[in-house]
Amino acid sequence: MSMDFSIPAELTELRGAFADFLEREVRPLEQEYTREYWGPSLDPEAATPLISQVRRRSADAGFYAPYLPEAAGGHGLSVLGTTLLVEDAAASGMRLAMVAVAPPNPAGPSTLLLKLPAHLWSTYVLPVATGHQTMCFALSEPEAGSDAQSIRTQAVLDGDEWVINGTKHYITNGADANFAIVFAVTDAQKRAAGGITAFVVPREQYRVGQIQYNMSDSHPAELFFDNARVPADHVIGEVGMGFLEAMSFLNAGRAYIGAQALGLAEFCLTSAAEHTRSRTAFGKPLAKFQGVSFPLARSKVDIEAMRWLVYHLAWRVDTHQDALAIMGDASITKYATTEWAYEVADRALQAYGGMGLMREGPIERVLRHLRMLRVVEGASEVQLLVIARTLGL
Repeated sequence: MSMDFSIPAELTELRGAFADFLEREVRPLEQEYTREYWGPSLDPEAATPLISQVRRRSADAGFYAPYLPEAAGGHGLSVLGTTLLVEDAAASGMRLAMVAVAPPNPAGPSTLLLKLPAHLWSTYVLPVATGHQTMCFALSEPEAGSDAQSIRTQAVLDGDEWVINGTKHYITNGADANFAIVFAVTDAQKRAAGGITAFVVPREQYRVGQIQYNMSDSHPAELFFDNARVPADHVIGEVGMGFLEAMSFLNAGRAYIGAQALGLAEFCLTSAAEHTRSRTAFGKPLAKFQGVSFPLARSKVDIEAMRWLVYHLAWRVDTHQDALAIMGDASITKYATTEWAYEVADRALQAYGGMGLMREGPIERVLRHLRMLRVVEGASEVQLLVIARTLGL
């Protein structure tokens, strides 16, 4: 049986078109506003209008949410194709490029929205797909992080409305989202096995609490649901199947996170290699010292291993293989790419020396972002737990 590891020609052309878009539409904005929003004062939240502008431009060009079907404003692009765009956005080194493609940022349209009744698409799907609105994914709670099935938020049917009560925290884009996908217990006995339901909840039905400032350039928020009311048709999919619905798109999400980690690692290596070739010490370029060049050579090895883990996972999802069968590969990909990419960034920072520690330098903010990726969307230890279970341990 033959094995073809080449990227299809149409996806290569798509990558070229996306690269042109980034250079034409995004890089000028990045260069103009970098110091204002991401300089020593580090006020990335002020960049929200700029980020919205990039989202809309990218959506108009067909790059923002191409994985959605045409009826939802996308092009039905494969997981592999979307993965390549996520990788290229991160590898560009531009912060704004990483919002030009929706995944893996939960502010962009989740495929879970496609399970809403068709008459709600114009309210919740199309505005997010076109970059005019954003959403958030409200699962984590103060007492339910990695063990997400232990959530306490409850939803009770009252006539033709659901009444939701509970607290969510660490919700990315929680303060700015126009609506939230909220997971709540609807059957305390069944819980994850048919007792957790996903709802779309409009912004006016919940209260944003404390902004939870962290080490990355985006900060999550607390969300409070105090007798929040939503119509019965705002259930995503079937009542009680919300947790299982969320798991159904997890494998593609792991590919997208892996692609972002891969792209950021590529950017770090490219930047560090260029710096060590041009920077001199003791009369010769830094690159001529094995103490500098060998760690970067190791980074190249890690990057190529990451690349094929990511592409292979995307291929498996695209071929519609059983989601549970792929879960082990998805966890391997998420664990390996985020851990290795962080090591690549750390080596790159070391190659820069003191300059690597500076906020205005290219590596410091990437290192912070990659440190975050080792925790969010399933911490590394949770991935190891899943992998161990595939071994029967």
